[in-house]
Amino acid sequence: MKAELVLQDLKRRFPNEPEYHQAVQEVLESIEEIYNQHPEFEKANLIERLCIPDRIFSFRVTWVDDKGNTHTNMGYRIQHCNAIGPYKGGLRLHASVNPSILKFLAFEQTFKNSLTTLPMGGAKGGSDFSPKGKSTAEIMRFCQAFMLELWRNIGPDTDVPAGDIGVGGREVGYFFGMYRKLAREFTGTFTGKGLTFGGSLIRPEATGYGNVYFLLEMLKTKNIDIKGKKCLVSGSGNVAQYTCEKLIELGAIPVTLSDSNGYIYDPEGITIEKLEYVKELKELYRGRISEYAETYGCKYVPSARPWGEKGDIALPSATQNEINGEDAKKLVANGVIAVSEGANMPSTPEAIEVFQQAKLLYAPGKAANAGGVSVSGLEMTQNSERISWSAEEVDKKLKWIMQNIHENCVKYGTEKDGYVNYVKGANIAGFMKVAKAVMAQGIV
Repeated sequence: MKAELVLQDLKRRFPNEPEYHQAVQEVLESIEEIYNQHPEFEKANLIERLCIPDRIFSFRVTWVDDKGNTHTNMGYRIQHCNAIGPYKGGLRLHASVNPSILKFLAFEQTFKNSLTTLPMGGAKGGSDFSPKGKSTAEIMRFCQAFMLELWRNIGPDTDVPAGDIGVGGREVGYFFGMYRKLAREFTGTFTGKGLTFGGSLIRPEATGYGNVYFLLEMLKTKNIDIKGKKCLVSGSGNVAQYTCEKLIELGAIPVTLSDSNGYIYDPEGITIEKLEYVKELKELYRGRISEYAETYGCKYVPSARPWGEKGDIALPSATQNEINGEDAKKLVANGVIAVSEGANMPSTPEAIEVFQQAKLLYAPGKAANAGGVSVSGLEMTQNSERISWSAEEVDKKLKWIMQNIHENCVKYGTEKDGYVNYVKGANIAGFMKVAKAVMAQGIV
């Protein structure tokens, strides 16, 4: 297998899908050497089978707003690979959603889920509908209309969706309620559910907490203490909030948050009290992060991201490609020692190259942000057994999973000079498990 030739063919067959091409390129370049050590993979055309999704559903979603006007959005579900377990991945509601973004997310999800050691395949879905500015009733009607089209293609042993950008506990509740009515069953078909109907403790916190747990493992390899370290966090949603919460608990100092309009820089540090304000701002009022700056009298920079500020650790927790090559150079110049990704593919290939050339501790999202889907897997287990675990028990299992992912990254990613290439390690570890499962199940 020559990675460049495979990528060229995918670009020819699936043009105008840059995010998908980017995700595939990163994985192919990392696994090329080990793939070529297995001629049986090439004979079975394994790489092409793992790059192209099993199936793609696309459908029209028609809903009515509060004024009686009818609107139409597109809905999608990408079922990428279920060789090691039922399809598993979130639903994203955002104006930017398109097939390219969802194909990249589903592709990444397949190997991320493999890394968790839990029996889950990879999928992703969503719509170009944006909840921003919509009433609760409008969001409910949209979610119900979306589920009218999707429900036949999901189920506890088939495909288990969850939340993502624009989809929190409220939206999951609406999706699940409509699924339950249509399917006439109460099963663990969704994760991220409310605690009153099968949700798991620690699930809202899991992606942010897990990212910090992975960061701690990286810092241990250099005997670095996280206490007192200034942390640049992007985003202000669920992942960013709980990343900050765990950082504060461990004695680190988060100093930035952001949204699509700009970022705040609080040199005194974001405290638990200030973080509670952010949670209230976002969850109750759907406010903007600029209001934090107005309330606490700190710096606010519109139409920008926080990567030019000075800090010790960067935790991008917003969206894909939010750190480009120039941003990465600023981070390195300002003395950042580690970058741990809470979002999916937030760093461009140029940025990753800068981080690795500088020998930074750099954790890609498929490893560092796997905590969310890990606890989703634990929620599936609890649903299957009709039991609930304590927060301490779930958190303990989450820590163990993140430590195990780190160990596998070190195992496959340690280079001759001792530097751990976490991108390579994560890709190889995730790929080999899926590849062996696919090979064992024949040409299907």
